[in-house]
Parts: sequence; C-alpha cells; structure tokens
Amino acid sequence: MSANSFLGVFAKSPIKPMIEHIDQVHDCAMTLKPFFQAVYAGDWEAADEHRIAIVEKEKAADDLKREIRLNLPGGLFMPVERTDLLELVSQQDRIANKAKDISGLVTGRELAIPKEMVEGFDAYLSRCLDATDKAKQTIGEFDDLLEVGFKGRERRIVDSLISELDCIEKDTDALQVKLRRQLRTMEQDMNPLDAMFLYKILDWVGDLADLAERVGARFELMLARV
Repeated sequence: MSANSFLGVFAKSPIKPMIEHIDQVHDCAMTLKPFFQAVYAGDWEAADEHRIAIVEKEKAADDLKREIRLNLPGGLFMPVERTDLLELVSQQDRIANKAKDISGLVTGRELAIPKEMVEGFDAYLSRCLDATDKAKQTIGEFDDLLEVGFKGRERRIVDSLISELDCIEKDTDALQVKLRRQLRTMEQDMNPLDAMFLYKILDWVGDLADLAERVGARFELMLARV
C-alpha cells in the first residue's frame, strides 16, 4: 500500500489499520493449531510448511506495523494520543513474533510433544489462543467506541471483554503449572536438552496469553485517559 493510499485509510478512520493489524496477528497465532497437529503426528514436512506460513504472516503483520508507525498522522482529531496507538500496535505485534519463535524452535529441533502430554498441551494451546482471539475482539470494538465517544454500551462491552481476557490468562497460568508438573515426572526419561526446550515452549505458548492480556491492559489504560 502506498503512503498516500495508507494516509487515505487513516483519514477515513484513524484506527481501522489497528484493527486490521490485530486481525493479522491473531491469524498468525492461530496457524499454531495446524502446526502443532503436524507436530503431534511427527509430520515434520507439514510442520515446516505451517512454520513458513507463520513466518509469512508475521512478516505481513510487521510490515503493517511499520506502515502504521510511518504514516500515522501527528494531528489526529480524536481523544487518544498518537503515542498510545503506537504502543498498542507494538504490543499487538509481539503476539505474532512469539508465534514465529515457537514454530522456529520446535521445527529447528524437531521437538516432539510426548504422547502423554498431547491432550493437555493441546488444551493449553487452545486456551492461550482464546486469549489472542479475545484481544482481537477487544480491539475490534475500537471503531464503534470512537463513534459513540468512548462511553455507553460499547464501553461496557469492551470492559467486559477485557475482564474475560484477564480470566483466560489466569486459566492458562493454571494449565501451564499442571503441564510443568507432568513434565517434571517425565524429564528423567527424556533427552535433557529436549526437556529443557520443552519447558521453554511451555513458557512461550503461555506468553501468547500474557501478551494478549497486555494488549487488553494497554487498551484499557488508553481508554482511562479519554
């Protein structure tokens, strides 16, 4: 998209590119679902194909973030600060970065998820991705909030979404604790490096929910200043 056309988008709605960005970020993170299905099956060729898709989606989100940074007008006629919008898009972008990191580490080592852990790990992954979806829903309300002056029913909807996001993040913390305990009972029978990197993957998958919660927190802070 050229700078002029991009500025035209901002002229119509200063925050539509922000919504487009969180949509791209969430799509990138969601590609971890088929990626890990291939990992569970030991199909490393398919896993690598999904990894490539994640890398491409992360790059697209990163390119859009860069366009927003370069072209977001300084004199926006709206009650939110330009710096707040820039910080929000940076928080959003970290979710896609983390998805890329996860897929890269797993494929780089061909790091299998032990069969005994697959069911619990997949539930954990799904709940972390619920958080990125909730962040997407939250930012998706931005346009409607702007139209109604950041108050009323739309504000209550956003407050509810942020509360749900906090609850999901707490769920993922509890699920991670269970998986770490399970892994500890198995680690003596594993390659020590595989065990170490699997602990790291548990942390990184949990980071998806943590980062999504930070998006909600950043959005909430921005609204508190309105």
